[in-house]
Amino acid sequence: MNILVTGGAGFIGSHLADALLAEGHAVTIIDNLSSGTTEFLPENAEFIEADIRSRDALRFLADRRFDVIYHEAAQTMVPASINDPYHDADENIMGLLSLLEAARAGGVKKIIFSSSAAVYGDSEALPLTEDAEPRPASFYGLTKWMTERYLDLYRRLYGLDYTVLRYSNVYGPRQGAHGEGGVIYIFAKLLAEGAPLTIFGDGGQTRDFINVHDVVSANLAALTCGSGEICNVSTETELSLNTLAETMVRLSGKSVPVRHSEARAGDIYRSCLSHQKARRLLGWTPACDLSDGLAETISFFEKKKQ
Repeated sequence: MNILVTGGAGFIGSHLADALLAEGHAVTIIDNLSSGTTEFLPENAEFIEADIRSRDALRFLADRRFDVIYHEAAQTMVPASINDPYHDADENIMGLLSLLEAARAGGVKKIIFSSSAAVYGDSEALPLTEDAEPRPASFYGLTKWMTERYLDLYRRLYGLDYTVLRYSNVYGPRQGAHGEGGVIYIFAKLLAEGAPLTIFGDGGQTRDFINVHDVVSANLAALTCGSGEICNVSTETELSLNTLAETMVRLSGKSVPVRHSEARAGDIYRSCLSHQKARRLLGWTPACDLSDGLAETISFFEKKKQ
């Protein structure tokens, strides 16, 4: 297939582009390099440096007649969305609308969209299933949910197919090229520097950490499955930030203190997603061991420091 990956110079997008090329697809990457880097670009992918909101990018996307678009480009940071909701909406909503209009003009058959556990907000009914009522606690989560609604309406109005993948907390090598990344990235980078780890809040808050390699395999499965569906991509396992910090310090072999600071606005307390729907519709299950994945991530940042 002829496939476009937006944000393909970034963390998840670059891993995805590698995998698509290995499967024999023709891959084009469009990225404005605001959070990605040319260091991660696959050798055999075509690269276009552009913002998907630009007119030049729209004309390019419409003319190239892609079969499928993987939409990974986004503003991904919860605190940034709280501090600047306009910027968050501009990147995540207006960027999407530009892409959808170009896809409609270019005859794209399907869009596979990277959504987030942030759409759910705080809930005690864990693990969360896809039919849970979205109650986002941040503008980032809100824009992800609104994107899902746009995709649904474009499908009903114009026949543009989609699959939405709601990622839990993704981690792995290549995260945070320009300082953007989740808690595992932050901890791994601090450990590489021998610096103390800081947990915002009491550390009892939990996350469902999913390895980037498992996220990529879910995306590959969605290429031919999951028409018009929303599927969680997760491990169905809660891990507290206190336990995460303790585990990463042990795996690093370093002795650094773990500190606590004031909780941040917009952060949910507990998160765990059911992946039973993805098992059923995509034939997908997570395969990566957490300790192995954390060790790989720590090693990546150790080598990057050298």
